[in-house]
This record gives sequence, C-alpha cells and structure tokens, in this order.
Amino acid sequence: MKLIVEGSPHFAGPDSTRKIMGLVCLALLPTVIAATVLYGLAAPLLVLVCIATALVCEHLCCIAMHRESTADDFSAVVTAMLLSMTLPADCPFWAGALGTAFAIVVVKMLFGGIGCNIANPAVAGRVFLMVALPAALGSYPAPEGTPLDAITGATPLAEMAGGAHFDYLQLFLGNHAGALGETCILTLLIGYVFLLVMKVVDAWATLPFIGVVAVMSLITGNDVVAQLLSGGLALGAFFMATDYTTTPTTQKGKIIFGLGCGLITSLIRFFASAPEGVAFSILFMNMLVPLIDKYTAPKPEGGVKRALV
Repeated sequence: MKLIVEGSPHFAGPDSTRKIMGLVCLALLPTVIAATVLYGLAAPLLVLVCIATALVCEHLCCIAMHRESTADDFSAVVTAMLLSMTLPADCPFWAGALGTAFAIVVVKMLFGGIGCNIANPAVAGRVFLMVALPAALGSYPAPEGTPLDAITGATPLAEMAGGAHFDYLQLFLGNHAGALGETCILTLLIGYVFLLVMKVVDAWATLPFIGVVAVMSLITGNDVVAQLLSGGLALGAFFMATDYTTTPTTQKGKIIFGLGCGLITSLIRFFASAPEGVAFSILFMNMLVPLIDKYTAPKPEGGVKRALV
C-alpha cells in the first residue's frame, strides 16, 4: 500500500485540483469577455500578461524547489486572473506582472505552494500593488464610448462618498469606471452560480459577507443596493472568500469569516479615508483562519471516561 502525504486541498472523489481550478477559470471567462467589451483589447492583454507571468514564476519556483512543476494545475492561472480582475484596464503591463510575481513567488510558493499559503495570493498581490505602486492604480478608465471629458475618473464608490448617485442598472452591467472585475456584476453572478451548480463553492461565507455590508449600509444611511453593486464586493465575496486554502474548513467557521469580512469592509468604506476595503478585509481574515478553525472544529463524540470512585 502506497501512502502519499501532501498539502491541502484534499479531495475525496473524482475531482482534482486541476479540474476544480479549471472550472474557476471558466467561471471567470464571462467577466473577462465583459471587460473586453467595456474597455477594449487592453483588458484581455493585461489578463494574458498576468497569466504568463504566473505560469513562468510557478514553474521556475518548482525547479528551484526540486519538485515536479505544478504550473499545469490551473491554480496559478486562477491567481493571475483574479489579480488582473482587481486592476484597471490602463494598468501598466509591467505592474501587473510585478504584482503577479509577488503573489506567486512570495505569497504562494514561498510557503510551499498550493494548499500551504496563509493568505489569498491574488488579494495579497493587489494589496502589494496598492502600497508599492499606488500610481499604477491611480486612474480607472471609463468604458469605451464614454465622452472625452470622462475617459478616466473615480470609481462609483469614490464618487458616492462625495454624494453622487448611480443608476442601479448602470452599476449592474458595469457601465462605469472601475477595475476589470469590479464592474459587470451580471457576469460575476453568472460565474458564481455556475460554481455553485458544479458544487465547487458554497455560500456559507459569501452570504454573511454581503449581508453584513447590506446591514451596515442601512445603518449608516448609505444606499444599500448601490453599495452591494459597487467596488470589489461581488468579486471578493464570490471568488476570493470561497478560496479552499485561505478560508475556514467548517460551516460555522466560514460564516464567521464572512461576517468578519463584511464588518471590516463596511468599517473601511464608511468610516475610513479609503472608499474600498474588500481586499484588506479578506487579507486580515485570512490571518485569523487558523484560529477560527481551531475553535470551530467539530468535537469528537465520547471522550475519556472518568474512573468510578
């Protein structure tokens, strides 16, 4: 009998890491297509640059670690696609490549590869770019066909902080300035429903995440629907808060994780100087996952019997 000891994620059944990650890639494709329609060829080119960087970095890391390459299991592609979805269409290709390299080399492979990283690589890559290269993320192009005086502008969240109002359909379809994957909520929802049907993800973290933001929006007097349709909430709740490695393993733990993400996102959105907080909330809650798992792990039945006196 051959005993194989490997890092998580572990699957019992016909599914494999390659199949699961491939389905996630398929779920993200509608959003890539929508970004192409909205922002032109710069959008898919940025996605391809990030994917190529991720594959090369992961393969080189495997060579350096003297292990079989995992570049073909699609996990690096998922990281690259998610990271590129958080970037504006006019983000320099070199900046996207740098953020992807950081996500793969430092956040993922330095900790041992898939199943061993303590933070979501795509989220960490986004935060790295926000801190190291804020100028690269400083402008957000408006969709093609927008009048010349509004080619670039603030995202809806930033404008709503100043009192602006947006049409809900405009937000839902992504007809506004923003990152590639933070605009068309329709395609994000299609991809998420596809993953639910395929039983790749569940809603234990997603619904509390979105629910807390909705409640906090109501309490603070903000437009609930506009807040839910703006920024990176949909992308984060659908595709990042459902990551196998960096989220809790129990249902109770996932609920706590989602509640924490929603609360931190709301605090940053409504009480901090930054208009958005999804990336920071997910990254912070990633750090608490071991503790959440520890206290939400199911208790074994029975136990040690006390001796009768």
